Amino acid sequence: MLKKKNTEKKKEVYALGQHISMSADKARRVIEQIRGRSYEETLMILELMPYRACYPIFKLVYSAAANASYNMASNEANLVISKAEVTKGTTIKKLKPRARGRSYPIKKPTCHITIVMKDISLDDKYVEIDPLKKTRCKKKHTAAYRDMYSSGGIWDKK
Repeated sequence: MLKKKNTEKKKEVYALGQHISMSADKARRVIEQIRGRSYEETLMILELMPYRACYPIFKLVYSAAANASYNMASNEANLVISKAEVTKGTTIKKLKPRARGRSYPIKKPTCHITIVMKDISLDDKYVEIDPLKKTRCKKKHTAAYRDMYSSGGIWDKK
């Protein structure tokens, strides 16, 4: 039996964190900020954000980059987060003793976080963009700032 050789190089790597003890909504708040960004920019954002969810997400991003450098031998400067998703995990249920022999249920939510990174040096459609370089616009947009609470009087000038 002949097998077809796979000559295409793998372009994506992922890291998966399961049963992380936090709400999926709290983790999604952080994931929304890093989706589609480069690896170095993501690390800076996660270090400076004040949320508890940043640390496990930071570890997953770092792990995905380590997987990319080991498995694909890619440079960290070429990595971009192509997909980041958070799904709801199982809920840990405990009973806490209360007054007069009663018990009170405690529910601790968990979540599963998946980070997928892509190497843009292997893709042809990405072009290097310098974020500090200004681009020229052909049209000048002169949109006036209008506050929805201002009445438009002379005292409302900023």
